[in-house]
Amino acid sequence: MAKRQTTFRLRGVPLHWDAGDVRSFLEEHHRLAAPIVKSLAPEISALSSTNTVTFENPASLPSSTWYIPLPKQPGDQPTRDASFDNDFHGITTLFAPPPDDHKVDVIAISGLGGHAFGSFKQRGGDHMWLRDALPYDLIGEDTNRPMARVMIYGYESTVAQSRSIQNLEDLATSFHNSLLALANAPIIRPVILIAHSLGGLIIKQTLIALSKSKNEDDLRLVQAVYGIVFFGVPHDGMDTSSLIAMVGDGPNRPLVDSISRINSQILGIQQREFHTALGGEGDSEIVCFYETVESPTAQVTDGEWAMTGPAVTLVTKFSAIHCRPWENGPEHICAVARTHSDMVKFGPQDHEYDKARERLRGLARRALRVRRRIQSPNARFLVPYNYNPDFVGRSKILEDLKQQLGHGQRQGAITPRHRIALYGLGGVGKTQIVLAYVYWLQETSPEVSVFWVHASNAERFRGAYTLIAQECQVPGYDDPKTDVLLLVKGWLERKDCGNWLMVVDNADDTELFFGKQAESADITGYKGKLGRYLPECSHGTIIATTRNLQTGFKLTKGLRPIEVKKMDEDETDQLLRTRLDGINVTSSQSSALSSRLEHLPLALVQAAAFIQENKITVGEYLNLLDNSDRDLTNLLSEEFETVGRDSETPHAVTETWILSFEQIQQQNAFTGEVLSLISLFDRQAIPLNFLSHYNKQQHNGEPSGDIQLTKALGVLKAFSFVTEDKDHNLDMHRLVQLVTRKWIINKGTMQWFTRQALLAVSQAYPDGNFENRVVCGAYLPHVYAVLKPEDAGSKDERVARASLFHCVGGFFSYQGQWNDAEKFQLKAVKLRKPVLGGEHPSTLTSMSNLALTYWNQGRWKEAEMLGIQVVETRKKVLGGEHPSTLTSMGILALTYQNQGRWKEAEMLGIQVVETRKKVLGGEHPSTLTSMSNLASTYQNQGRWKEAEMLGIQVVETRKKVLGGEHP
Repeated sequence: MAKRQTTFRLRGVPLHWDAGDVRSFLEEHHRLAAPIVKSLAPEISALSSTNTVTFENPASLPSSTWYIPLPKQPGDQPTRDASFDNDFHGITTLFAPPPDDHKVDVIAISGLGGHAFGSFKQRGGDHMWLRDALPYDLIGEDTNRPMARVMIYGYESTVAQSRSIQNLEDLATSFHNSLLALANAPIIRPVILIAHSLGGLIIKQTLIALSKSKNEDDLRLVQAVYGIVFFGVPHDGMDTSSLIAMVGDGPNRPLVDSISRINSQILGIQQREFHTALGGEGDSEIVCFYETVESPTAQVTDGEWAMTGPAVTLVTKFSAIHCRPWENGPEHICAVARTHSDMVKFGPQDHEYDKARERLRGLARRALRVRRRIQSPNARFLVPYNYNPDFVGRSKILEDLKQQLGHGQRQGAITPRHRIALYGLGGVGKTQIVLAYVYWLQETSPEVSVFWVHASNAERFRGAYTLIAQECQVPGYDDPKTDVLLLVKGWLERKDCGNWLMVVDNADDTELFFGKQAESADITGYKGKLGRYLPECSHGTIIATTRNLQTGFKLTKGLRPIEVKKMDEDETDQLLRTRLDGINVTSSQSSALSSRLEHLPLALVQAAAFIQENKITVGEYLNLLDNSDRDLTNLLSEEFETVGRDSETPHAVTETWILSFEQIQQQNAFTGEVLSLISLFDRQAIPLNFLSHYNKQQHNGEPSGDIQLTKALGVLKAFSFVTEDKDHNLDMHRLVQLVTRKWIINKGTMQWFTRQALLAVSQAYPDGNFENRVVCGAYLPHVYAVLKPEDAGSKDERVARASLFHCVGGFFSYQGQWNDAEKFQLKAVKLRKPVLGGEHPSTLTSMSNLALTYWNQGRWKEAEMLGIQVVETRKKVLGGEHPSTLTSMGILALTYQNQGRWKEAEMLGIQVVETRKKVLGGEHPSTLTSMSNLASTYQNQGRWKEAEMLGIQVVETRKKVLGGEHP
């Protein structure tokens, strides 16, 4: 059979491509060429120097030349062919990054009368910004390479002499069908849509249909759409006079009428339905551009139309931006100084393009955050800190983490480690490095869950595991008897949990994880063995941060931790320039400041904050460092070397902090007081209500006090002395805490602030019961901090201490930690008796709780003796029918029961039940508790029928009063 040739002349071929590269590109991306390439399986004879590919095809295919625009590659400047002969109907790819770099899809659709390709091409030039500029402006932060596949969509958009009868819904259906290829892909990526004029209405109608669909592919598509950029889209209609002049009474006249400003009923309905098509606020973003140059209009003369009519604004600003009510700021609304048709025709160095580019960059960056929702709906990202956009440097350590942990690496490329530790001086940036890593991991491997565990003390460790159990709905998490540490460890080790990374942050205490602690520090009963609750499996990895090299070795099971040293000169220079944005810094000043502050990130950030806050130059700040009080600096530096665990704490850190402390104190004394108070709590997860108590006291409860507190915290956060987590709790860096404490000692105000911290925690700490269990556990580290000073203090202080001992003892009792409960309740009794008196109701409550603890420990005799004492005193002081008296009698009855003294238990139990019914009512929870205890007494006597009847009564009444799921 004779063969004829079909020639593809390819414009814009990258210089390093060969014939095979071209064939692969045509097969994958070009709708027009792909059928010929695939179905006829032609042989590519050569790729000539003129970028011509010749295909040998059967005689039935006529000889022809196809002009295909290919993507420009970095560094190449090929000539471009401005001409093209087809309409690009459907989706055509203009640029496709390599699969590993491909993270976002961008699809552009033109308006009525526009061309899928030509609408976005420079007027009178070859530059097509969707192909030649945008791909290279959307760069992956981790790769610094193009990350977006850019496509155009074409449809029957002809105005004059069109034979199409399609309406808006028909056009949307066609667009919907073309999008299904994205939904069927193995990986569906976030989608950003770009639309001009009518194209925007087609997108809106498509998304409305997708959001109403119950089809899984449709729902995946609508979830994938994160951003839309509308250029001159007539949300409330447009001036259609020119279009009507062109179409007359043609078949597409109904389509033109439907987008008219005069007859916009259809658009009104569409607008209302579109508000929720992409979810609520925060689920997606829309940017609206509007034209500011009038367009010429068409005019009919002697049956012929020409663009000779008066100039008008085809789509008014109101119509172009009337999209979603919550997107009305400058980041979502922008003017383009062009006519309606030219507002998407950008040239190579075009200021108007810059506006679109910056907004598209922001959309693409934020779109990556939805990858987790789209690709890995079951993955969790439990990180208490937001992404830090000012993080700089540390590339070597980040690369080490990527290599050693194996995330993002090819399968089998490296044997990953499952445990890594970063160690170094406090403030050197360990946590910030790990934070940057986990946000990189979220972007590149969204299927990997990330869990953040605070490890500075046992309670924070347990709290983090509790949060994991709750957020991930780990089976058994709501059972109060469950050991949450074992529960979460076991769950993470299960294969069906998926791949995960755990950050164990601030694991500085070796004994807490691997050795027995002192009794006073053992607040959870785990005896310093938290290390055994770290999960071990092939699908999980752990990164720990620590100031203690020994702890790091143990956490990694003998593998040497990665040392985080001071920043190098380039990194500190970059950090300073990032933080001092807008302030002139010479290279010599940057070098001098970095050197004076020992190249420590925390110190540099604080110095930058001081410079910004006080509007001074870097040179002036260097002069302040030279003129500071050397004696005070040396004293504080010496304290660090003895109190802090790190022997090489740099003196220069304190120079920055002392300057800042004094400046804060001089400008706003209340801010200095807040800083002083914060330093006396535990340094992590400090609740704002601790400060509220002091604030009300200092400002007599006036509303202006809240403003003053907000301002004070704003200053402290600006200086990085405190940070705020997502739950609005405050954290204070350990070295800042030590410096601040020494500072208030030198000022002679330590005793005053110690008292205020004690009163604040005592005021805020609730009773230890089921409803308050989370708060009680979270506040425990602060309780230990304020109870550490054991000076007798004033009566108010002793009452506050006793109250804390009492409430914490109740919490330990609820937790079943009887030995800890006994210690705290005994201290409460010993404090309350001399301060309040032996017959004071609060003293008797503590004694009653202690008796109950003896009972729970099986110390029946002690429980009985103390219980009788409480009952008799309460009868005398409060009366025999007082609820507190009856509570003590109930505990005593239980004590008799456990001693086998059934008759005494029964008599006292009946007395309590009858009196509570009389005083409180038959459905009161306390009455029901007494009835339940009496039923237990009957059971122990073998009186099954009476026990059953009373037990059923209690169960049914409790269901009615408390609900079926109450503990």
